[in-house]
Amino acid sequence: MRRRGPQVDCTTTIGTVVLPNPVMTASGTAGHGAELSAYLELSELGAVVVKSLSAEPWPGNPPPRLKPVAGGMLNSVGLQGPGIAAWLADHLPALEAAGARVVVSIWGRRVDDYARVAARLAAASGAIVAVEINVSCPNLDDGREMFARSPAATAEVVEAAGAAGLPRWVKLSPGTANLVEVATAAVGAGAAALTLVNTLPALAIRTDLRRGAIGGGGGGLSGPALHAVALRAVADVSEALPAVPIIGVGGVMSGIGAVEFLLAGAAAVEVGTATLLDPHAPARVLAELRGWCVANGVTRVAELIGGARG
Repeated sequence: MRRRGPQVDCTTTIGTVVLPNPVMTASGTAGHGAELSAYLELSELGAVVVKSLSAEPWPGNPPPRLKPVAGGMLNSVGLQGPGIAAWLADHLPALEAAGARVVVSIWGRRVDDYARVAARLAAASGAIVAVEINVSCPNLDDGREMFARSPAATAEVVEAAGAAGLPRWVKLSPGTANLVEVATAAVGAGAAALTLVNTLPALAIRTDLRRGAIGGGGGGLSGPALHAVALRAVADVSEALPAVPIIGVGGVMSGIGAVEFLLAGAAAVEVGTATLLDPHAPARVLAELRGWCVANGVTRVAELIGGARG
């Protein structure tokens, strides 16, 4: 008879949302639906966060859209997507069939855009456990980070997204000097959790052509180079708002990266750029997180949250 190894309780809670473990995909890196199901069991992840959706179809930025850089990747996809109606019809059913818990990332150019997307989600499937409000993408065609630099604008968007009737997680920018102020405004407007962080505004140059290396000009930096920045953002916001659940994202390439986010104050993590390198990455990160807990005598992942705050 085989002996069972030490058991680790990986359950985590984000407001009213209880997840079986703290590892999710990051929006924009795992497709609109069940694309990763060929590589891992989506039902075994904490949740699948889908690519950001707008009220209408959006073409995104011109190619090339991706550029490897030192320590990570620059992307300027520009929020390409099918629109919320097509996603509900064409992509959500596959996620439901896979048994995934779904977090829908939404975006818009105006406050009303967020309200329209949210309203369409109000009558959607019970597989959707939360809405992640993207107020901070740096790779729109005009280079703005949408609403993330303004506490008042962020609050307006969060309030508008309440039309979904779902817990609201707000994704904020690491390039905002007043991050804690913006985070506080988001929570005051009804955010149940904060996702920290989005990509960092960045640029790559093709010296042979003497112009930007990607079609949208600038873009967003992700991967290992972003990890320390994201850790600092999580730690700062966690210290200022200790009762608010945080989802850490940025350069999680291994289970150790996930542990670091948890210790900094996050209740969960999202795996993004690592998935583009290895589509098994979210499952691998989860397995490595469990392995680290066993090796270090941790029986409940929740014990780690905020452990580095002192």
